[in-house]
Amino acid sequence: MSDGSHRTDLGLAIFRVALGATLAVHGSQKLFGWFGGHGLEGTSGGMEAMGFLPAKTSALLAGLGETGGGTLLALGLATPVAGSAAASTMLAAGAVHKPAGFFATQGGFEYAGILGLGGAAMAIGGPGYFSLDRLIGDRLNRPWMAATALTIFGAASAAVLARRKRALESAAPTSQDQVEQGMTAEATGAGTGQEGA
Repeated sequence: MSDGSHRTDLGLAIFRVALGATLAVHGSQKLFGWFGGHGLEGTSGGMEAMGFLPAKTSALLAGLGETGGGTLLALGLATPVAGSAAASTMLAAGAVHKPAGFFATQGGFEYAGILGLGGAAMAIGGPGYFSLDRLIGDRLNRPWMAATALTIFGAASAAVLARRKRALESAAPTSQDQVEQGMTAEATGAGTGQEGA
């Protein structure tokens, strides 16, 4: 490899590992209560407050999307599926925060958006030279896999968000207060972090 190619691959590896580790740590808060998280029960409460039903299933899927997708991204293994899982989970999370605007400091979708776009970029662009995918001959990193995984996971997120919208519309008038309470709990670490999927 040329000098420039080494630099590009090293930069990509740093980004991929940081993105994957961030997602995995965040997901482990949901699933296991690690790193100050509240585990599956606490996450389920936040999910229910935000209209994701069934709440425990939603919490489990969000935690798996972040933890599993993040771990695989950090390793550079099955990158199209890993990146798509992360992007899809963050799409659902971003939709929750969208009413608050862009900036994370105001409860907006900034954080979820950048993580989701990072996941999608890794799914499409691949993990780079310093990855387990490369070591096994890119058997789990084919171009068609990215298109397929992004389509499937994207459709799953769309279905989850449509179900959430119906749940909120059919709920009592206090549902918006519950959503805001869920977002507040998340922002203070008592809720779910990034939800959906």
